[in-house]
Amino acid sequence: MTLRVLIVDDEALARTRLRTLLQDCVAPETLVAGEAANAVQAMEALRRGGIDLVLMDIRMPGVDGMSLARTLRSMAPTPAVVFVTAHAEYAVQAFELEAVDYLTKPVRLARLQAALEKAQRSLEANGQAQSHASPDMLTIQDRGRTQRVPLIDVLYFKAELKYVTVRTADKSYILDGSLGELEARYAADFMRIHRNALVSRRAIRALEKHFDPEEGEGWAVRLQGVGEPLAVSRRQLAAVREAMLA
Repeated sequence: MTLRVLIVDDEALARTRLRTLLQDCVAPETLVAGEAANAVQAMEALRRGGIDLVLMDIRMPGVDGMSLARTLRSMAPTPAVVFVTAHAEYAVQAFELEAVDYLTKPVRLARLQAALEKAQRSLEANGQAQSHASPDMLTIQDRGRTQRVPLIDVLYFKAELKYVTVRTADKSYILDGSLGELEARYAADFMRIHRNALVSRRAIRALEKHFDPEEGEGWAVRLQGVGEPLAVSRRQLAAVREAMLA
């Protein structure tokens, strides 16, 4: 399974270090599904769903990590929590809140790896691990009909005015939602290539030079099953290149 991780820390450098360490961890595979600088941002990310594990600081402005952890216990499904803090004195309270592990800064790779393994075992024991045995389905209202479209069939999502176009190899649908919500929920399978587009990671076949009448010279991706190229923004270009090499 892939552990979808939310990093919660008010210090940007601490979040960056954790993200870097996660990239160096071996099994279980991890995906940073979001970052938050405070409890409010963390709850916004968690309400969107798709989070298995929260790596969380304790001392933060506003609501602290302990209070946030108490709130998370009422969520269903409940994400696993690992505290990552510079303060060792809260360990007893942390385990009373059923935290999976308690790491003190600076975090060593081996300790983080062990915490991830504990989190995986805890989620599997509670039956909350994200399973890919049953495919995710999108529920779409199409001309008065309700249709279920397997996520694996979707090649890209593209924002069009107030709606999102959902494209498969055979058909396009209109979905009432936002790219931000879709990105947070399906980050393991889709990546943002532009402010208005998410594409299926497995469908990317080529990255090529492209001329856009509005944006000029740039880059675009070719997807399997889609005739037209999709523009890649300069901001997302490095991430797309990295994804193609992975």
